[in-house]
Amino acid sequence: GAVKHVTLDVTQEYYNKSIKYMVFGNVLRNGTYPISVSSERIFQAIATADYAREIGADAIAHGSTGAGNDQIRFDLTFEVLAPGIKIITPTRDMILTREYEINYLRDHGYVADFTRMEYSINKGLWGTSIGGKETLNSEQTLPEDAYPSQITAQGTEALKLEFKEGELHAVNGEVFADKVKAIGKVEEIGSKYGIGRDMHIGDTIIGLKGRVGFEAAAPILIINAHKMLEKHTLSKWQLYWKDQIATWYGMFLHEAQYLEPVMRDIEAMLTSSQRNVNGTVSIILRPYSYTLVGVESAYDLVKNDLGEYGEIQKGWTAEDAKGFTKILSTPLRVYYANQKKNEK
Repeated sequence: GAVKHVTLDVTQEYYNKSIKYMVFGNVLRNGTYPISVSSERIFQAIATADYAREIGADAIAHGSTGAGNDQIRFDLTFEVLAPGIKIITPTRDMILTREYEINYLRDHGYVADFTRMEYSINKGLWGTSIGGKETLNSEQTLPEDAYPSQITAQGTEALKLEFKEGELHAVNGEVFADKVKAIGKVEEIGSKYGIGRDMHIGDTIIGLKGRVGFEAAAPILIINAHKMLEKHTLSKWQLYWKDQIATWYGMFLHEAQYLEPVMRDIEAMLTSSQRNVNGTVSIILRPYSYTLVGVESAYDLVKNDLGEYGEIQKGWTAEDAKGFTKILSTPLRVYYANQKKNEK
């Protein structure tokens, strides 16, 4: 049996070195999943490897099966950060299924409500994943009672999220120095409406397509509010290149490549992009959904002295517009003139 138990709390490190950048990049895998468990596992593995080295352990054990992504995340991190320390994986090596484990407990006189064990629930700071028989096929969705957070609110509720340099700063006017607590506050408000529930279908590291349910009220509300604020405060090309780079960042994070040096380079770019992402986003919550109402920001590029889209302009004349359009059309006019000449 165990002779000692230690809890390694790396919540703040997880926020500072991962969640913060996922918000900066509006990272949603396949446009849906906020990489909840995927990102968390890496920091669990790093903390475990560091502690194993600290105490001089000769082995590290983890309970991943041989069927998913987590085995890669744990094994790879241990191989890199704790080389020479043996990795023990009884669940994977002995092919211990959930059904086998439940039957084993029953056979040995352990009495409990095993219905909840029909679902694999991984609850974390940045969302909760839920796997069960419904996620093993493509036709079904999770039943209402499979979600850990149940809907307790009706009607509508206003929510205001304030950001400073891309980070969540205040919730409904309450300033949070501790960003982890700010996330918890948004989760508390949003989860009672069932916001952030969805089904993620994606490609796993091992090559199979996987399907998992999740609930992530805080990540979905924070990311989409942040994204809306960015649309108002960043330039066209900042938005474009951020999207490309953030997609790579999310993919590498999911694929157990957090320790790849390029990730630090991407984080530097994402941080640089957030200088003007300051302001407050107004949201209306209702059961199962929400509406992004608008933003208030001193850096709002929609508000300018040159004109209003579709209404009036003050920065150029009609002749300027004609000249601009003619110059812009030059490459196309050259191409189609050449096509027409060669079609004869």
